Order: sequence, then structure tokens, then C-alpha cells
Amino acid sequence: MVRNRNSRDRSSASKTEAGSHISTFKDLTLLGGPAHEETAALPEQLLTPGQGQLGFPDSVYLLAAAIFQHTHLEKPATHRLVSYGKQTRLPLPELKDEAMQRKAYELAFNALKFQELLEDIMIDSCLYPAQSMPDDEMSLVAVMLYDFQDRKFLPWEHHRDQEFIREVRDVENCLLRFKTKLAASLARCRIKHDLLTIECLLPESVRMKQERSSSLPLYAWVNTLKSSLDEVQSVLKRAGFSQVKSIGQLEGQTFCQDPHCGDTLVFPAQLRADMYHTKLLSDHMLIIQDKSCSLGPNAVCPLLSGGGDVLMVGCFSGLTVSHTASLIAVNHKASSKDQSKVYVCVSDLTAAQREELLGVVKNMGCNNVKLIPKVFQSLDGGDTWIQKVRVILLTPKCSVSAISNPVEFILRENGGTELLRDLSQGSIAQSKLEALVEQQRKDIDHALKFPKVSAVVYSTCSFYPEENEEVVSRALEEAKARSAQQGDPKLSDFRPSPTLPCSAGLVEGSEMTGPFFTLEPSEQSNGCFLAVLIREPEPVVEETPQEVLARANAMGLLDRIGSTCNQPTSKQRRGYANQTAKAAHPRISQSHPSISIQSRVNQLRNRETKSSSSVTMYGQQGLSNKRLSPRGKTRVPCWQPSQNTVSSSSPKPDHTTPCKSIACVKNTAALIKGLHLPTPATSNFTSTLHPAPPPPAPVGLPPRGRQEVLKPVALILPPVHFPNYFPPKHSKIAGYSPTLTYNRWRPPSQSVPLFHSSGSLCKGDVVKPRPWL
Repeated sequence: MVRNRNSRDRSSASKTEAGSHISTFKDLTLLGGPAHEETAALPEQLLTPGQGQLGFPDSVYLLAAAIFQHTHLEKPATHRLVSYGKQTRLPLPELKDEAMQRKAYELAFNALKFQELLEDIMIDSCLYPAQSMPDDEMSLVAVMLYDFQDRKFLPWEHHRDQEFIREVRDVENCLLRFKTKLAASLARCRIKHDLLTIECLLPESVRMKQERSSSLPLYAWVNTLKSSLDEVQSVLKRAGFSQVKSIGQLEGQTFCQDPHCGDTLVFPAQLRADMYHTKLLSDHMLIIQDKSCSLGPNAVCPLLSGGGDVLMVGCFSGLTVSHTASLIAVNHKASSKDQSKVYVCVSDLTAAQREELLGVVKNMGCNNVKLIPKVFQSLDGGDTWIQKVRVILLTPKCSVSAISNPVEFILRENGGTELLRDLSQGSIAQSKLEALVEQQRKDIDHALKFPKVSAVVYSTCSFYPEENEEVVSRALEEAKARSAQQGDPKLSDFRPSPTLPCSAGLVEGSEMTGPFFTLEPSEQSNGCFLAVLIREPEPVVEETPQEVLARANAMGLLDRIGSTCNQPTSKQRRGYANQTAKAAHPRISQSHPSISIQSRVNQLRNRETKSSSSVTMYGQQGLSNKRLSPRGKTRVPCWQPSQNTVSSSSPKPDHTTPCKSIACVKNTAALIKGLHLPTPATSNFTSTLHPAPPPPAPVGLPPRGRQEVLKPVALILPPVHFPNYFPPKHSKIAGYSPTLTYNRWRPPSQSVPLFHSSGSLCKGDVVKPRPWL
């Protein structure tokens, strides 16, 4: 009775202390909104041992017994001390209260940890098989016996409004009758094994996890669709909280920002029960969730800078889906892009679980989530909606070996409860681990097959290398081998990205294992593994126009246009041959310069004698007449004047500019280049004709490149008149030649000199053109 009174005093004291903390949380309203009128503490039956716990409701015991029945360790018949019946396939009873459900799973999980100890106590105290209880109720005896010894064998206290279940009350009465024998059996067991507490019987890994779970900080991310990080921080500061720089400084009413997830706040573990009753949580502005679940969504968001949708595959809760959708929605809203969608594969969820997930997403304010009731392995790149998917967030079912509080994590993230027995013993059975790894390989192999996907985020909560680095490395190798076999190099362009989820860098407890990110389990957070596989962009190859045409020609697209575009056509080759032959003609005539030149001079003198007196003017740099060849091309003979003998009193005219040929015809020689015109002077002089310098050697084939064939143009010069011409008084002068001697020369205003003939012409005679030249 004294112990009872002391326990009740401790209970009242704890209530008073909790009430003082909760009074400050009444001020946690967003931007001065109304607070809850009443913020009660947690029910007394949900408090931890040592704070007045006097038992659970009967429904909690019944659910815990069913969980233990499904997951207990079945021993061989020769080593079996207690039989728990064979009703292992019955459906579990449902509890609408999440807190009660969590307590039932934790009670069953603790009973699994000490299954062998509980069986020894029942055998040593003669509780079994002295009492005639059916085997189906022995699982209920095991969970209630653990709770009984955890409460120091104190009797249960029931409230009037609690549900009454007869099976639970029968086992309770039986345990109360054997209370002394049960306590004695426990004492003998502790003395036999020299145990300070019964926790010393547990494996070291299980014991360390149990110690960490009691001191883990509380992680909560800000729902940016309902509020913002600055607004939540200002509300907390107005309520009396102070912000610290690191998680190690958390104590009392403090909080800090997570170094890896920028939208996540961290609170001390002592405020867990009080935070659940704040308005920030009830209005879905602040969401409590483990940090290992927030790393994946924060890694996905930066990968969608260019737009696109996200596909989520694996085991996750509606909170993880909402977190991913909210980050993507706010990011694309700020960048003024089309809203991205989040597709969720829910083939392994029941209809009730799908409705629950949609309800959570709707409460969070997300409207960009769509459920896909198909198996992930059956999806292919041909679906219309999957063509827009750019990132796949893959969180497959894993061993949860890096989680310190596996029960709470499995319940929140829809994990497999069949792992509770292995987790209670500190190791996963090899057969179960191989089955998990096989499914993980299938998922990541299929994720790497989508050609439009630019990144795959792979996340687990395991510390086994078989589920982490080995799975990812083997998947990349198989993708590379598959692409080499199929001849498609785009399928093997994925590579692990060494970037962290946040730019804050590494903190205590986290490390980069090669290109992967690993967060080790510690007193500050649970462990996790994260791999970001990014498809390398295709290299940009700069090709010259010739290379593009050659590649198109090799494919037969241009009908070998590219191979002939740089070579002269047959017509161009024929034209070039004709031009070469014509250019070689003056070269042949130059072999006998005296004969060819003299014959041409005689022809010109004969024509001058037969025709009427006329004057011929040579163009800018000499005599230039044109005529069309039979092919219609223009031939331009050029005469270059050259002075041989000039008196000292005569000035030297400007004759340095040679005659130019037409620009459209290249590498062609003039018809007549062997003659030079005499330079006019005011005094008498003697002039002779000299051959022009030999033309340049014919150039070889034109340089390769694009050439254009120019059309010949016929140039017709108008008649030339001499306004300043005055005929001489004496028509006959010794040694006079009308074509070679010029009198009364007057320099014109043009830069090119004009030559006047001194032939016997009367004033007013018209100078006619000479088309035969």
C-alpha cells in the first residue's frame, strides 16, 4: 500500500510538471490564431513505466496477443516448452486510435524480445501447464506477463468507461493468483545469470537500439503548402522557444534546423508528447516524421530543375508522398513552370490503405498526386503518362536494421510487421535478407530501363551492404552489360552522384561511402542509405558541314550529294579544259615573237589603208575590242603600250596599270597580249612593238570547295568622239603612220590617258567603231 501511495504521488507530480510545459504550448498558434480551449495531457494509461502506468485497455492486450501469435519464434517440437496454438492466419483486430495501436505493437515487440525468459518464468512458477488454459490464449498470457513484471507486479486499475473483454480479465486474475511465484521465478533467473536488469539478456545491438530510441530527437518538416519555414520559426519563438545551432545543443524549449534537410526542424525528445497537441500539428503546418524519410524527397526536388514528373515506388506513407508533392509544387510555382505530378504505385496496398493515403494527401493540401494501381514491374516506357516522368524515387521494402525504434517506423511507413521477430533478436534471417535483396534488384533494374528517366533516387533504412552499395553497383553493371548487348548506349549512362541532399555538408554521424550517402544510426538520428543515380547527358558533337553531308550521304539521304559537292562537275571540267587550251595559245605564239608580231602589224596597216580615215581609241590601259566566240563567250584582246625610244624633252605618260580581264572568267589569257602601244609625246619619236611578258603558268585544278559557275557577259562599248581633236595642216609628213603617230596630244582630265590619232581627217568627220578588231 505504501508503494501504491508513492506511485500515485509521483503520478500527480508528473502531471503537474507536464501541465506546466503544456501551458506554454497553448501559445503555439500560427500568426496569432485562436488556440485550443483545452490542451489535456496524455491519458494516464499511456504514460511510460515509473510515471503512474497501471495497465492498458483490454483491446490493447488483445491486439498485442494477436501480433505475438503471428510473429513469435516457433521452436521445434523437441525443444518447445510452451505451445501457442496454430491460429496464425487470423486477421488482426483493428484499432482506430493510432496511439493505442502503437502501444499494442510495442508491447508485442517487447514480449518477442524476452520470449525465452517469459517461457522459463511460466515453467518455473508452474503457471504452465498447471493452469488449464487453451494454447490459443498463451500468447495473451505472454504479453500480459511481460507487462505485469514491467510494472513491478502491481495490480491493474481499470476505468469505468473502458471496454470489458472476458478473456483478458481471466488471464489477469490467473496472473494475480501466481504473482508471488512469478516474482520469485524472475528473481532466481536474474541471480542465475547475474543480471542487473533483464535488459542484460538482450543482444548488444538490440540493447543499444533500445537506449537510443528513448533519446532520439523529434524531427518535423514544414508543410510549405500551408505555411513557411520563417512563419513557423517566428511562432515558436513567440511561444518561448529559442533556436540553437546544432542538435547537440537541444535542451528544454529549444529547436534547430536540420543540416541536411532545409525544411526540417528538430526538437528535444522530452517535448514529443506535448508537440502532438499543438495547433501547428493539428493544422498540418508542421509534420512529425523521421529524418530518414525526409532525405529522399529533398534529394528529388533539385533533380527536377528542367521540369517533369516523379514516380514513387516502394514502402512509404502518405506523409512521404505529401512531403514530395509539396516540395515539387512550391518549387515549380516559384519558377513559373507547369505543375509537376507525383505518381504513386499502390499495387500492394489494400483499398482501405489507398483511401487512407488519399485522405492524408488531401489534408496536406496536395492536389498533384495520382495513384497508379499497377505493379511497377509491369510498367514500360510506352505509357503516355510515364513519358513525362523524369525522376523515380525508389524506397523498397528493406530490413529496417538502421532504425532504433522499428515499431514506430514500421507503423508510420507501412512496413512489414513480419520483420518484428527478427528485429527483436538483433539480426535478420538469411532467407529473409536474400528475399529482400532479390526484390530490390528487380525494382532498381526496372527503374534504370526507362529511356526518358534522367535520375533514380534509391533509399533504404538498412546498414547491410547487400541492400545498399552492392545492389546499386550490381544494377549499374547489369545495365551497362544489357546496353552493350542491345547496342543502345543510352541505357548505361547512369552514374552515382556524390552530391549530398543539402549543401550544408557532412555533419557528425554522416559520411560519404564512395559516391553514396550514408547516415549512421546514433543518439541524434536513425540511419539510412541514399544513392542518387543521374543519367549523363549526351555529348554535344560539333560537326562541320562537310561531315554532316558525308554522314547523310552514307545513309543514302542525299544521293551522294555530299561526296560530289566539293568536286567540279563535268561541265565545269570541260569549260576549264577549253580555258586552258585558249590560255596556252599565246604561249605557243611566243615561240616566234618576231614573226607573229610582224604579221599582226601588217594586217593592221592594211586595214587602216583600205578604210576611210578614222581614229581608234584604246581603253583605259590599251586597245580593247571584243567579239563573241562561237559558244557565245566574250573574247577581250588587250594591247599594252610600251615605249622603246623617247626623246629627253618628251614627258613620260602614266602607263603602269595593265589591262584587266572580265572577273567571271578565271585563269584565261587575252586573245592578243603580245603587242605594246607606243606612248604618245609632243615631239617626234620612233616606236617599235615588243611582245608582252609571258602569261603566268596555268594554275592546276581549282581548289576544292564550293564553286559557282558564272555566266558570260557581253560588253558593248559606245562610239567614242574626240571633242578636242584638230586635224593637222599638212596631211603628209615624212614617216607618218596614222596608227602609230599622234600629234597635238592634250592630256585629258581622266586618270587613264586617251590617245588621239593624227590621221588626215576633216573637222566634223565622225569616228566610227571598228568591229573587225
